[in-house]
Amino acid sequence: MKAMVLLSGGVDSATCLAKAVRKYGSENVIALSISYGQKHKREIEASDKIAKFYGTEHIYMDLTDIFRYSGCSLLSHSEDEIPKESYDEQLKKTDGGPVSTYVPFRNGLFLSSAAAMAISKGCSVILYGAHADDAAGSAYPDCSEAFVNAMAAAVYEGSGKTLRLEAPFVKVSKAEVVREGLELGVPYELSWSCYEGGDKPCGRCGTCIDRAEAFRKNGVKDPLTEEAEKTEKTEKTEKTEKEI
Repeated sequence: MKAMVLLSGGVDSATCLAKAVRKYGSENVIALSISYGQKHKREIEASDKIAKFYGTEHIYMDLTDIFRYSGCSLLSHSEDEIPKESYDEQLKKTDGGPVSTYVPFRNGLFLSSAAAMAISKGCSVILYGAHADDAAGSAYPDCSEAFVNAMAAAVYEGSGKTLRLEAPFVKVSKAEVVREGLELGVPYELSWSCYEGGDKPCGRCGTCIDRAEAFRKNGVKDPLTEEAEKTEKTEKTEKTEKEI
């Protein structure tokens, strides 16, 4: 059996890839990364590093043009600033609607594209890393269990009942995803979640806040943040030595 994993380069998709590799073997797993016109390439770069770590085939797809009319703050053509606050705080300002970083039906498009690619590549299953926290409060409606179930039914029927869609984390929190990933030895230091494309995570956008909290609940520090802090400390030490 061959599996396709939607690999964004973040914590959830990296953990999905690890699960797939453990179950099916790296030679039977295909990672699919999709660009949608986001403001930076750090996610795509991270996905490439993670796919290479696991030795899986890695396919890249660009769907940027489809979102040309969207004003989502994540997109490169948007003039809106990415919110620097938690999703809970953002939702208080949306009247029950999605947050500004919701890309219109992005995951529906991704899953449809993945299904077409998976059928062509002879895969029997697609793994998708949506988790319960993403859908909380309607922040990202295309991460909800209802959405996943509907897409799973469409993929199964539309593939002639040959392809399944699985979202192993759709009922659990991000902290639980990280806990499983730590047990699997996922190289989280290679991943990228921040909505900004700087040299290190901004630490203030919704996804940075959620990521830090997920590691904190597991009693460990995010290795990506830890590495950035070590680098910053080294640079400060070297600067001080030069000044002396």
